[in-house]
Parts: sequence; structure tokens; C-alpha cells
Amino acid sequence: MPAAFTSTSTSRRQFLTLLGISAAAVSCGTATAGGSGSGSQIKTLKYQGAVGAVTLPELAADLGYFEDVTLEWVGNTISGPQDIQSAATGQTHFGSAFNGAVIKLAAGNAPIKAVISSYGSDQYSYGGYFVLEDSPIRSARDLIGKKVGMNTLGAHYQALLDLYLSRNGLSKADAAGVEALVVPPVNTEQALRQKQIEVGVLTGILRDKALANGGIRPLFTDVELLGPFSAGTYIMTERFIKQNPDTVRTFTTGVAKAIEWSRATPREEAVARMTEIVRKRGRGEDTAALQYWRSFGIAETGGRIPDQSFQLWIDWLGERGEIKKGQVKPSDLYTNEFNGYGKD
Repeated sequence: MPAAFTSTSTSRRQFLTLLGISAAAVSCGTATAGGSGSGSQIKTLKYQGAVGAVTLPELAADLGYFEDVTLEWVGNTISGPQDIQSAATGQTHFGSAFNGAVIKLAAGNAPIKAVISSYGSDQYSYGGYFVLEDSPIRSARDLIGKKVGMNTLGAHYQALLDLYLSRNGLSKADAAGVEALVVPPVNTEQALRQKQIEVGVLTGILRDKALANGGIRPLFTDVELLGPFSAGTYIMTERFIKQNPDTVRTFTTGVAKAIEWSRATPREEAVARMTEIVRKRGRGEDTAALQYWRSFGIAETGGRIPDQSFQLWIDWLGERGEIKKGQVKPSDLYTNEFNGYGKD
């Protein structure tokens, strides 16, 4: 097996180790970025970005939706779980991850709260599980004994794979025979074509380029499986929210406005705006991927969070034995209180 690929058990152990560190750090009061200390509210929010991409908070700031709140970039995240762990331990003020990862962090006693949706899947922005055109794989049962490459384990794409298998009649024992592997997204198409894996998850520009190259077909997509849905959220610590309510309201409402701006603005104009944002920050990034941007994929107006955005993954994690059934409920995990979009 190539060194770039990571097994499910190894990835899970690493995540649980980081989860324990995060929860311990927060419980020991080391979340130093989470409070204002003197009583005045924090107005500069530390965050992690993504290379060659524009996040919703970055878009909101550029559009002038943050009023007196500013952003301070401290580096780029390597994954959703890492991003929210950084927020939970006070290295940053907010982070975004798949809602299943948010649930696991909260279940590990990290006092965090989701405030607005951050990404999702729709007809324009979706994840596909692709096989070679001549592959014999046509159904969920055909995946038994096969390797499925994805960007990270224990998150969005493994959750969708598990749901696909269960909804198509595979028992837990049968589903255990499907091997999920970490494959860097930039290597997924090559690994699939070289038959190092039988199925590869492709999204965005990498999906579009692979389809343009021909010779592959989707087995299924996440939006086909669930319909349009919001999959991730921005989280903050409960302490930060309590001590900085006006800042949280400005941030959340500004992100909501950016979501709606992205829906209402012609794609070419939105791409041009985001391309200029990347160029202005002067980090020497390639903007080619932005030319393929079509949507943030968020289902609800203004990114407001419904119970289902968490309940689906609470049930999934409970079935996997990663959290105890009844350990958390959706209302423990999120609040729409600070989202002023559409309010009088």
C-alpha cells in the first residue's frame, strides 16, 4: 500500500488523540483566544484559511459585512477536525468542520457551539464517488473487499459512504469489508486510474478535470443520496460567545449575508471578486481553482442551522459506537441566536 494512504484505524486513533488533547486543553482553561479578559469585546478574530480558496468569513470581510470586526489570518488549516480543534484550544477564534467532527469534539467535553453553516452539497457543489468506466462496481454490494479513497476518515465522505452502504442493504459485517483509505485529493484521480483504489471521492475542480479526462463514472454522489444539505458549520467556544456576543452577532450575520451574496451574484462576478481577494492578500497562491467555483452548497437561507444538520450524524456516530446513544442532542450543539440575517 502506498505510504500516502492511511487506514481507518490509524486515522481514528490520531483523531481521538487530538480530541483528547483538545478537550483537556479547554477544560484546563488554556483557550486563551476565547475570552476578552478586560470586559471589552474582541474585535479581531484569528482564523485559519485555505490555500487558493476564499472562505465565507474572508468574503464577508471583503464585502464590508463585518463592520468593526476584522480578521487575522494565522495560517492554513490541514483539515476540518484540526480547524475546530484550533478554535477549541484558543489558537483561533473560529473554525469550520463537518458536523460529525463537531459532534465528536463536543462529545469529548469541549465546550463549543456551532453558530452558522459553512458548506454543503447541492447540484453545483457536491462530492462524487467515482469508479473507472469499465469497472464491474455497479452497486453497494460490489464494494465489499474494495478500497475507497477519500480526503480524510471519520468525516463527511466516510459518513456518506456508510450511509450509502446501509441504505442499500449491507449489514455491518458486510460494510466492514469496504476499506476506506486516506488519499490526498490531488492524487485521487491518478490512484483510481492506476487501480491502486477501486473508488475515489472527487470534488470541485479535481472532479471536473477528471470527468473532462474521461474514462470514469460516478457510482453515487452525496447530493443524490441526501438531496441538498448543509454539511459543516463554523464553531466558537461557549466562553467566547458569552464574553463577546456583539462580535459573534456581527460575525455570524456577516457570514449569512455573504452566503446570500454568493447566491444572488452572477457566478463570473463572484469568481472575479474571490480571485481579487486571493491576489490582494499576497501569499503567492494559484487562483486557477477559483475559476471552477460554482456554489458554497449551503442549503438553508442565511446559513441557519436546522436540527437535521446534526441529528443525521448523531445517529451515524451512535451506530458506529463513537458516541453513546443519547449522549448529545442537536440543541446542545448549535445556536441561531446570533444570526441576524432576515430579522427586522
